[in-house]
Formats: sequence, structure tokens, C-alpha cells
Amino acid sequence: MKKLFMISLLFFVLILAACGDKETNKEQGKEETKSDTITYQSETGPIEVPADPQRIITLTNGPNALALDANVVGIDDWTKMNPLFEERLEGVEVVTEENLEKIIELEPDLIIAGSHMNNIDKLNEIAPTVVFTWGKLDYLQQQLEIGKLLNKEKEANEWIEDFKSRAESIGEAIRAKIGEDATVSVIESGNKEFYVFGNNYARGTEILYQAMGLNMPEKVKNSALESGIYTISTELLPEYAGDYVILSKNPDVDNSFLETDLWKNIPAVKNGQVYEINTKASTYSDPITLEHLLDFFESSFLNK
Repeated sequence: MKKLFMISLLFFVLILAACGDKETNKEQGKEETKSDTITYQSETGPIEVPADPQRIITLTNGPNALALDANVVGIDDWTKMNPLFEERLEGVEVVTEENLEKIIELEPDLIIAGSHMNNIDKLNEIAPTVVFTWGKLDYLQQQLEIGKLLNKEKEANEWIEDFKSRAESIGEAIRAKIGEDATVSVIESGNKEFYVFGNNYARGTEILYQAMGLNMPEKVKNSALESGIYTISTELLPEYAGDYVILSKNPDVDNSFLETDLWKNIPAVKNGQVYEINTKASTYSDPITLEHLLDFFESSFLNK
């Protein structure tokens, strides 16, 4: 009887141990599953997203994600055409919010979209979809939010602080060389018109006016600072040109104005103080574009 009792007791202990292991494994499974996602506080409310997304579709803010080495599998056509991102986007598909079948085929685990886009509800059925409203955040806040979304807030913050410090230092050197009162215009060529820009419309405007503290001409300030962009005719070019001009040259339009006397007689042109950037590579305010333009402005203004 004693022997039978000991066998029964041992059997009971083994059952308890097995149940305990099962519960432990179950709890560990829960923890592992939980750690696979994070809660991102989006502008539309909290949303569960992958902690380490592997197949991201960026209908907007693609360059911001690329700057954090995101695994992008689908992107908008405008970003795909940008020469700055050509190598990074090799093999990445062009998609729109209207082409749901193609998005499904790409099997995304995260979608980034604009709040103005169609089919947001349908996109959410395919994968967690986070929307951003264009212009709601400034260029640095936008990168920080993408960092939070991709679980890379630390990396985003480190870049922001480093960039601000470098841009401020370069700005001080530029102002010391060209004078504290010197003005800088950012002008872009169109088909039959031109555009001047305020301080938050890409083309390097955030760097020049915000980070570096350079001055825009009073006429540009009155026309473009609030709206971000202002359209002018060819005849008005001399009135909006500062002491220095950043010419955003669109290679797809008629740029014959460069050969006209009107253009050649602008003081900045006469003094060799026009620095030309490619419109197609300058229409974003993400870290990749900003780093490219910061280097360009430093070498152009300081003749490095």
C-alpha cells in the first residue's frame, strides 16, 4: 500500500509540473505576442502596429521611412522618380491607394498614408494604416513621428539633434561671410511662371530660413511666408530675387529664361550668387534630402 501511495503521489506531482509548464509557456507566448506590436499614438487615435515592420507601404512620407532604413516594399510614384532615392528603391513597387489589389499582393504589415487619401478604411483591412495630415507637423516633428511609428524614436531624435546643431553652425559661418543683412530667395522655374517660397515648402527652405536663420527678401516674406508658395510672372523675377538666389531648376520645363537679358541683369546673377538645385531632388524635407541640400549649401555659400 505504501509503495502504491508513493507511485500515486509521484504521478500527481508530474501532472502538476506539466500543468505549470503549460501555463508558463502560455504566459511566455502572450508576452512574445505582445512584444511583436507597439501602440502608436496617431493623429486619429492609438493603433497597434508591428514593433519591427518588415513589409511597409508608404503612400506618403516614404523618404522619412527610408531615412530610418525601413523595409519599404511599395511607394508612391513621385518618390520613386526622385533621383536621390533611386538606389534605395530598386525593386520597390509603385502603388496608389486606389490599387488595392496590388497592395494586397505586396502583403504589407504596415501602411503609411495621407489623411486626404481615399480607401483608408479598406487599407486598414489589409494592414494597420497610419495617416498623417500634410503640414500638420513641421519637418523635424514629422521625422520624429515616423521614428515613433517604426519603433526607432531614439535614432530619429539623435539625427534631429545632430542636424540642428550642424545646420546652425553652418548658418553662422554663412552669415559671417555674406553679412547678417544679406537676403536669399528660393525660386523655381515652371512652364510659364515661377514660384517663390516661404520657410516650410521644401527646396531647402527649412534649412535656409529656419535652421540657418538666413533672411528672405521683404517682398518674398510678404507674399510667400504665410502661404508657403507664391506664383510670379517672368517680369517680376528681379523684384523677388534676393542678394543670393537658390534656383530650383525643373529639367522638364522650358528654361530658356536663363538666356534672357532680364535674368542676366539681376544682381545675384551678375555677381555669380545663384546656386542651382534640381527640382526633382528637392521637393521633400526628409533627412536624406536635407543632408544632401545642407552639404550643397555649405559648399556653395562657403566655396568649399
